[in-house]
Amino acid sequence: MGMMNGDNNSGAQAPLDPKIFSALLTPHRSLGPTGFLIFMACLGGLSFVSGIVFVSIGAWPVFGFFGLDVLLVYLAFRANYRSARAYEEVTVTASELTVRKVNHHGGVRQWTLNPLWVQLERIVHAEFGIERLFLVSHGRRLAIAGFLSPAEKASFARALTSALGEARRGPTRTPIGPR
Repeated sequence: MGMMNGDNNSGAQAPLDPKIFSALLTPHRSLGPTGFLIFMACLGGLSFVSGIVFVSIGAWPVFGFFGLDVLLVYLAFRANYRSARAYEEVTVTASELTVRKVNHHGGVRQWTLNPLWVQLERIVHAEFGIERLFLVSHGRRLAIAGFLSPAEKASFARALTSALGEARRGPTRTPIGPR
């Protein structure tokens, strides 16, 4: 969408604008590491007891399948936690809006846009709220905040819209200190 952000300043160090807005967006995981261990212990114990019951009635081959289902649930949760390493970072200054997306493998993609030209587009479902958010600039769209729930997307959209408005107004802060 915007230019890929590399070292484009050819050796000259540009002055850093103060951040107007900064957000780190991560996938929500309702089950933390302790909860995961408790869940797996309960599932393993239940499967073990059920397997013992089947062994006691002579259906010993079924015992292995109870262990297999625990292994499959464990692998599914590990894959889910691995995907949780992805995140998005959105930063707004008076002169730049930067979106940095890091996937679960650690691959980074970054876009730098001019906040004067960026619009925030919302796709809203009448019943569920905001389904998708896009940054639109010069006819191109960049999907953002896909990790968030509809309510979180609404809150993020309000904060980002406010930050973009402040960036468009320019620096209006008065210095703090003695006159």
